[in-house]
Amino acid sequence: MRRMGPLMGVSLLVGVVALVGAACTDQKAESKQAQKRPPIPVAVAPVEQKSVAVQLGAIGTVEAYQQVSVRAQVGGELMRVHVKEGQDVRKGDLLFAIDPRTAEAALAQAQANLAKDRVQVQQARAALQRDLARVGQSKAALARDVAQAKNAEVQAKRYQELLKKDLISRELHDQYQTTAEALAATVQADQADVRSAEETVRADEQAIKSAEEVVRADEAAVDNAKVQLGYTTIRSPIDGRTGSLGLNQGNVVRANDSMLLVINQVQPIYVSFTVPQQQLPSIKRYMAEGTLDVSVLPSGDPKPVKGKVTFIDNTVDPTTGTIRLKATFGNDEKRLWPGQFVNVTLTLTTEPDALVIPAQAVQSGQGGSQFVFVVKEDSTVDNRRITVARTQGNETVVANGLARGERVVIDGQPRLTPGAKVEVRAPSAPGEGGPGKRGGGAGKGGADKGGAEKSGVEKGGGAEKADGAETKGGGEKGAWKKGGKPKAEAQ
Repeated sequence: MRRMGPLMGVSLLVGVVALVGAACTDQKAESKQAQKRPPIPVAVAPVEQKSVAVQLGAIGTVEAYQQVSVRAQVGGELMRVHVKEGQDVRKGDLLFAIDPRTAEAALAQAQANLAKDRVQVQQARAALQRDLARVGQSKAALARDVAQAKNAEVQAKRYQELLKKDLISRELHDQYQTTAEALAATVQADQADVRSAEETVRADEQAIKSAEEVVRADEAAVDNAKVQLGYTTIRSPIDGRTGSLGLNQGNVVRANDSMLLVINQVQPIYVSFTVPQQQLPSIKRYMAEGTLDVSVLPSGDPKPVKGKVTFIDNTVDPTTGTIRLKATFGNDEKRLWPGQFVNVTLTLTTEPDALVIPAQAVQSGQGGSQFVFVVKEDSTVDNRRITVARTQGNETVVANGLARGERVVIDGQPRLTPGAKVEVRAPSAPGEGGPGKRGGGAGKGGADKGGAEKSGVEKGGGAEKADGAETKGGGEKGAWKKGGKPKAEAQ
C-alpha cells in the first residue's frame, strides 16, 4: 500500500493537467470562434443640419367657395333648359326659361293702368289751371268793385254835406247813398267769389297729388310686373359648376318651392380643417407676421396643392377642443372638389439649422427614453440617448444628443448592442431585398416578389429574421454554428 501511494499521486497529477489543458483548448476555440463573428450589416444615414419647416398636420374637407341653390321665383311650365348637368357656367349665363305669358299679360295690364292714370293727372292739372284763371278774374273784379265802392262812398259823404246845407234834394242824396251801399255789397260778393275760387284751386292741387300717387302706384306695379317677367328667365348668379337637374323641360314649377339646380364655385375653393386649441396662440402669432402657407394632398394625387389660410373661426368647439380654419386655393387645375377629404399640412414657420435624422433611426427605451445607434469611425456602434423635438413625416428633428455629420443606423437595430461591429451598406431601393424597411417593403402584404422582407423577415443573404436568427441563405451561418449565438445578440 505504501508503494502504491506515489503512483496514485502521479496519476492524479496527470489527470488534473489533462483537464486543465482541455479547458484551455476549449476557451481558445471559443475565443477564436467569437473573434471570427462577422460584422452585422446595417444601413446608415448622416445627421443633417438644414432648415426645417414647423408644420401641423390635419384632415380637411374641401368646400365650395360659394354655393347657390337655384329655385324658381314664379310658377309656370318649364319651357326650356339651357344648361347641362356638370357644365361650367359663367355669371349671367341663361339656365332656365319658364312660360312668360302670364307675366307678360300682367305687365301689359299694369302699363295700361299707368297710361290711364297719367291722363287723369293731366286732366287734374288742366282743371287747376282753369281754376287759377278764375281766381285771377275774381281778384280783378274785386279790385274794380273796391275802387268803385270807395268812390261811391266819397260821393255819398259829399252829397250828405250838401243835403245838410239844403243845396241838393234828398232824392239825389239818397241815390248816391244807395249806389255806395250797392258797391260795398258787390265788394263783399267779390271777396266771397275769390275765396271760393281759391278753395277750388286747393282742391285741384289735392286732386293732382292724388292722381300722381296713383300714377306712382301704377309705375310700381309696372316695375313689379317687369320683375316677375324677368323671373321667367333664370340666369347663373356666380361662376361655377352645375350639379344634377332637379326638373327637366316640360315640368311645372312652383314659386319658391321647386329646386332646379345647385351651382358650386370651385375656383377658388376652400379647405376646412381643425387643429387642437393648444396650437391657436402659435397660429395667431405667426399669422400676425404674415400669411400662413397650407398644402393639401388629395387621396391618390402625388402632387400637393398650395394655398393660404384666410379664416380662423371665432369659437373653439367645446366638445372637441379644436378650432376650425379655412384655407383658400386657386384650384386652377380643378384638383380639389367639394366634399373631398384631403391631408392638410399647415406651415407655421421655418426653423434654421435644425439637426435632422430619418424617423426610423429613433428607438424607444425604458421609461419613455429615446436613443439611436451611432456608427463610430472604427465601425462599431454606440447607444446614444437623444432628445426629440418633433417628428414630421419621415424626418425627426433632434434637440440634442447628436452632431452634424454623425452616422446613425436606420435599419438593422434589433441585432445591435453597444460596441458591436457593423458593416455599413446602402439601404435597399424600393422593391429590392436586403435591409430595407422592416415590414413595409413593396409588394403584396409588405413583401417584394424579388425576395424583399415579409412582415419583418428578409429572405436575402445575411438578412435578419424577426427574432434575430439568420436565414438559411445567410453568409454568416457557418460562424454562428461554430461559435454559437452570442448572448448579447440574443437579448
